[in-house]
Amino acid sequence: MRFGIFAKTFLGTDPKVVLSAAKSAGFSAVQYNMACSGLPAMPDRVPAGVVDAVRSAIGETGVEIVALSATYNMIHPDPAERARGHARLETLARVASELSTRLITLCTGTRDPHDQWRSHPENNAPDSWLDLLASMEVAVAIADRYDVDLGIEPELANVVNSAEKARRLIDQIGSFRLKVVLDPANLFETQTLDAQCRIVAAAVDRLADRIVMGHAKDRTSEGRFTTAGRGVLDYRHYLACLKAAGFDGPVVTHGLAADEARGVAAFLRSQCGAAGIEITP
Repeated sequence: MRFGIFAKTFLGTDPKVVLSAAKSAGFSAVQYNMACSGLPAMPDRVPAGVVDAVRSAIGETGVEIVALSATYNMIHPDPAERARGHARLETLARVASELSTRLITLCTGTRDPHDQWRSHPENNAPDSWLDLLASMEVAVAIADRYDVDLGIEPELANVVNSAEKARRLIDQIGSFRLKVVLDPANLFETQTLDAQCRIVAAAVDRLADRIVMGHAKDRTSEGRFTTAGRGVLDYRHYLACLKAAGFDGPVVTHGLAADEARGVAAFLRSQCGAAGIEITP
């Protein structure tokens, strides 16, 4: 198992500066965001010079880009907004291999028109699911054209709000391109320790064949998100579940301040040690 961090955790629009900061904090990988190259997160175009700068930064730092963020609202109530997201997804898919990654992370979306991470009562409506299927078919066709995989993440505020719905989507789409990014803190708000452990274990078991990346943040006892290691999540249990499922990919932390990064890297290493998991440099 290896550890990474959201590149956007660190300030700057020079990829060498950002990747160097990740390495200095103890991480060998990042989930990259084009904002770290001075572009919108979902740009309309990616100039060749931007790609060259990222490739140079990878070579100089040795930090791997394990995923590229391409989150847009796949069930936005305005079809035109969804179409713009699809076009920008293709823009990023076109350059992903040049950035040395084959994984693009998505947001399955919400009916909230203003915030793709905010829940909406219509997320569970049948037409929302049909819109997701239509959007995902477009995304998979893009992934096929550029030989990339798509990572979806069960998230309480989105239309895919559970491991069960992630499995349903995978089965209905029927494409090997569709993978899972698992963040245990997105599976519950407030639960007893026993209950959260059951939820996490069940999610890993249900999605084991598709999990390509783990995420690492935490929940407070009141249900708010917080930095990994500062909440109630049983990280030893989570990492042990991933190991038992045969997962040996990256676990990427996010939702933290830059000055917390070194401490989170040390925390994750300690939890791997406690779970008897070998860490890949």
